[in-house]
Amino acid sequence: MSLSEAWLKANNGKARNKVEEVADRDSMSVRISPKGKIVFQLRYRFAGKAERLDLGTYPHLSLKDARAKAHEMRALLDQGQNPKVEVRVQQQRYIDASTLSDVFNDWYESYCLKKKKSAADIKSSFELHVLPEIGDLPIDRITLQQWLAILEDLAEEIPSIAERVLTNAKQVLKWAKKRELIEVNPLSDIYAKEDLGIEKNRVKRVLTDEEISMVWKAIDESKTLQKNKIFLKLCLMFGCRNGELRSAKKKDFDLKRKVWVVPVDNNKVGRKTGREIIRPILPEMEELIVEAMAHNDTDYFLTNDNDVTPMGNGASIALPGNIMERLRRHHNYHMNHWTLHDLRRTARTNFSAFTSRDVAELMIGHVMSGEQGTYDYFDYIPQQTAAYEKWLEKLKTITES
Repeated sequence: MSLSEAWLKANNGKARNKVEEVADRDSMSVRISPKGKIVFQLRYRFAGKAERLDLGTYPHLSLKDARAKAHEMRALLDQGQNPKVEVRVQQQRYIDASTLSDVFNDWYESYCLKKKKSAADIKSSFELHVLPEIGDLPIDRITLQQWLAILEDLAEEIPSIAERVLTNAKQVLKWAKKRELIEVNPLSDIYAKEDLGIEKNRVKRVLTDEEISMVWKAIDESKTLQKNKIFLKLCLMFGCRNGELRSAKKKDFDLKRKVWVVPVDNNKVGRKTGREIIRPILPEMEELIVEAMAHNDTDYFLTNDNDVTPMGNGASIALPGNIMERLRRHHNYHMNHWTLHDLRRTARTNFSAFTSRDVAELMIGHVMSGEQGTYDYFDYIPQQTAAYEKWLEKLKTITES
């Protein structure tokens, strides 16, 4: 006999004197308890031993689904695997499954904190946009569709954050795959431009001489902390990456030799080339550097308000907005938006008027191109000094006029 839905419905919950078994087909049957509970089961032999595997209970599992599950288990048997053992392994794997939050935190502590300067920003992005949505799910059960639901919404609203989340989510999943926590990285073939429509806009913002003059005025007038004023002025004077200043230690500024040495670990290019950045310190720069050092008793050049940890990225990002707001309120001067990186671009653009392209590139911490970058280790301090002198003279002229 073969079972039918009608027979199962009629016998479900129907009391009887003892446990009964009724065969279906292909070694599947049902076991009916004295209280009428119906359980689908598969009987088979493995390594010469009789085995029984419970497939599920009717009506939670339909006859059609029970037969499909029995077929799946027999396929395992054909592959030389014991279905009962494989089911137990899968159940235990689910019980022990690491959630995305678990894996992200492990990756963050063991890799991200040590390797990425923007670790705090990455963690913040995940805590705001990813973990509240899928952080409690087993990482190996999160589908591509669930990832894309988050990423596509972010790409629509905040493309830069979407790109950051995608980049680092791919790394988290790659890290998990290497540790056999997942079998497949669902994001491995997803790209910001092709799949999320995120275009990298080539920023061309360079402050004019008039804008530099107004920004300098606002910095001097601002009620912000003196260390923040020094930070902004030095970013424009040196044309450096703002992170190089934020992470600098006092010992990096050699006031006897009049040079600022940016260690390999603190400069973006250095982590690839193994080379320090060496810039000359001119008197106008030295005055600000000495003043900044006097503002805290730590080893760091600039610190957060608690005077213990180095100046954070979050605090520095807000400074341009404060300057622009002051100019609007107190001078009725409306500027197009600019960022700290635009100060760097402004300085680099001006350097071109005072020195060669190669020296200008060294001044902002780039390496020379081609074989020259490979073999030329000269620091060009005299040439940099001459260019900085002309740049600082121009700054003095336009800010004092």
